[in-house]
Amino acid sequence: MITFEEAFEIVMESVFETVAETILFNDSYQRILDEDITTDIDMPPFNRSAVDGYACNKLELNDELVVIEVIAAGKEPKHKIGKNQCSKIMTGAIVPEGCDIVFMVEESENLSNGKIIFTGTNPKINISFKGEDVRKGDIVLKKPKFIQPQDIALMASVGHTEVRVKKKPIVGIISTGDELINPSGFPGISQIRNSNAYQLSAQVVRAGATAIDYGIAPDNATITYAMIEKAISKSDIVIITGGVSMGDFDFVPSVLERAGVKILFDQVNVKPGKPTTFGVHSKAIVFGLPGNPVSSFIQFEILVRPVINRMMGYDWMALENMLPMAVDYDRKSSVRLEFIPVIINKNMEVLPVDFHGSAHLSALSYADGVITLKPGIRSLVKGEIVNVRQI
Repeated sequence: MITFEEAFEIVMESVFETVAETILFNDSYQRILDEDITTDIDMPPFNRSAVDGYACNKLELNDELVVIEVIAAGKEPKHKIGKNQCSKIMTGAIVPEGCDIVFMVEESENLSNGKIIFTGTNPKINISFKGEDVRKGDIVLKKPKFIQPQDIALMASVGHTEVRVKKKPIVGIISTGDELINPSGFPGISQIRNSNAYQLSAQVVRAGATAIDYGIAPDNATITYAMIEKAISKSDIVIITGGVSMGDFDFVPSVLERAGVKILFDQVNVKPGKPTTFGVHSKAIVFGLPGNPVSSFIQFEILVRPVINRMMGYDWMALENMLPMAVDYDRKSSVRLEFIPVIINKNMEVLPVDFHGSAHLSALSYADGVITLKPGIRSLVKGEIVNVRQI
């Protein structure tokens, strides 16, 4: 058995990167950027009004001003502002020549003579100046980056309509065990519905990869071998759930070796997830995760998800918060590194969920994250600061 830190290092050292491909920018959400993106224009491209108001010379703020035109967004000013003149201007419109301030409509008064006067006390410039955000040729997005909706907006604004990204890793998923049935069926005696495949598929998509479910492998070494060989031939990562413990029918590690997978570890000093197995093949890397759904969920998050992102040249880090415990907490054993599901209450305190073990799947649905207890640490006291890892 090895430590989690050793397992993580072995896994990350085994990662290979996917190749790049060019796609339309509006299809790039949650992809990993593989090029630096520059702007072909200044941003803003002109002196732009930040408010609805009146554009004038700030030295004439105390004067009565004649409105010479109304400037809408998308329209070019027709006149240069002269002495004691102003233009009514809309948000986003071009500020005319001769102006260095825009005062808001709310800070103006229409006089009986048809003129406008500033009524405020602390005038702001309210102009976004040409190029103040970025200059033409500046890098606006740097690789590698997990592309978010605001990045797509930025690409649109600089005219970058095709973008080079890393190809999504293909993750093949195999569930094992005669006890498993599809979710649409009703479990008979000693049967359970297959939840792992669907949970893992969703986790794979959330991590930015493509999931392929190869179905349920029965407790038959020959059939399992054929399914593993097929998944390896078509995947960058293969995840097998179940069949990696010490029971009479837990033969997945031996089948993996027969399929050409070199097993690098088959036990990790963690809870949940002790029998987690990892190996490498010339075509793919392979994880054997425990069949219990909480174990497979957590092991995916701490071992597989970082691999998916590293394959695309990106080092993903889970969001973490340092928060106080809401209650005292004791665990039965402190031998292993343990991941404990928790919720964050309205006082921003950490409360362990009612958790009955690695088969207690419903506990995860109410958890905001997990906290980690290192080997040798058996208890936490109310008010103690802990690191909450978001899930």
